[in-house]
Amino acid sequence: MSHFQPVRPQVSDSGSGKPALALRRSQRSGLHAGWDLRNVVVVKTLAEPVRTAQAVPPPAAAVGPGGDSRTRARVKALLLEHGAATAAELSEAVGLSPAAIRRHLDAMLIDGDVVAREQHVYGQRGRGRPAKVFALTDAGRLRVGPHTYDDLANAAMRWISRHGGDGAVAAFAENLVGGLEERCRAAVRDAGDDPLSRAEALAGALSAEGYAASASTIASGGQLCQHHCPVAHVAAEFPQLCEAETQVISRLVGTHVQRLATIANGHGVCTTHIPAPMTRPIRKIAPTTMSETVISETIDSETTISETIERMQL
Repeated sequence: MSHFQPVRPQVSDSGSGKPALALRRSQRSGLHAGWDLRNVVVVKTLAEPVRTAQAVPPPAAAVGPGGDSRTRARVKALLLEHGAATAAELSEAVGLSPAAIRRHLDAMLIDGDVVAREQHVYGQRGRGRPAKVFALTDAGRLRVGPHTYDDLANAAMRWISRHGGDGAVAAFAENLVGGLEERCRAAVRDAGDDPLSRAEALAGALSAEGYAASASTIASGGQLCQHHCPVAHVAAEFPQLCEAETQVISRLVGTHVQRLATIANGHGVCTTHIPAPMTRPIRKIAPTTMSETVISETIDSETTISETIERMQL
């Protein structure tokens, strides 16, 4: 209950002793004569400004794709130096929170740069699961820095050439592609006798070997394209590798083929032309001598050139 009392006005209306303003209001509103004033307390609330939380900027190493790449490059370098490390160890070395470093490790796991395995604990193990350690994969090592496999292969081929000559290099090349031929032979076995069908099957087998091959039909026959060559740098110096591979393609498709371009020679694609079987009619004329009769016959349209030559030699 309020302790404040209203102040009585000194001005009255017609000597009635009531305030003139209150009297008029009571007459208009139907209030009873007398003091119908109430204590009204007006409370003014000052609203405090809402304080919005300021976003804490992430570390510079984790901002944007460039920051991510720099952080992951640092992680790769640490793993390359130490062999393997836990997320906590990497977090301390890089200077990021454990949650941030795990985000990078998860992305590197998806990319195939690292592999995770349980940490080997010597002696008595404590409670809980052992921490995971992360190590670089072969692909991750390749992205850290280039290898010198091509230089090593070239050095070996030069040694073979110097001590055994070109014949030794050719023999080595044939032995090298021999395994490829055996693996691809199973793929073309069910393709039938048509060289173009066999070329399509061979393209699939070569793609599985990493050659990114494709086959297509053109006006003069077929075309086998290899968009990648695993030995291109070595074959640039030793073309015997390309020649041995061409012979393998010829044996697998079952017909003579012709190499039109190679990556080793600076072309973008290794291209092999596969001629279409001869299907046009050929007229056979026997030699004319005094004791022989001229015999002419039209060979069936499905007869190939080799069959025609055999028949003419009879």
